[in-house]
This record gives sequence, structure tokens and C-alpha cells, in this order.
Amino acid sequence: MEELIVKLKEQIIDALNLEEITPDDIDNDAPLFGEGLGLDSIDALELIVILDKYYGIKLASPAEGKSIFQSISTIAAYVEKNRTK
Repeated sequence: MEELIVKLKEQIIDALNLEEITPDDIDNDAPLFGEGLGLDSIDALELIVILDKYYGIKLASPAEGKSIFQSISTIAAYVEKNRTK
């Protein structure tokens, strides 16, 4: 799971062009939206693309992502259970 968490952090940093941030800067349990990493709704769409592109996971709606995208830990747990790639 730790390897998946690091990979997710790298993919998020790359997709969102977070040039000033390293994987070590992102707390696994910190909120991704609002406080914490401070992502917005456009960033949520990029997260949906990451899940589809790298893990074969298609979310039915952005609303479904709300519970999944709470933190890196919640994304990793969801990917572990649902990945097809």
C-alpha cells in the first residue's frame, strides 16, 4: 500500500503541476480540498482522469469522488479495492 501511496502522490503532483511540492510534503491523511493541499473542483476532474488512466477505475459522477478524494489514504484504499490495471 505504501508504494501505491507514493505513486499516487507523484501522479497528482505531475497532473496538477504542483512544482513546489514533493511526495513527502503531502500528508497521507490531510484533506485534499479546502485546507490541506487546497485543491479545487477542476483538480477533482484531474483526479478522476488519473484513476481512469492508471488504474482503470471509472467514476460514475464527480459526486462519487467526494468521499473517495478526501485524502491520499482514502484514494489509495479505493484504488486497492477497485483497480483493474
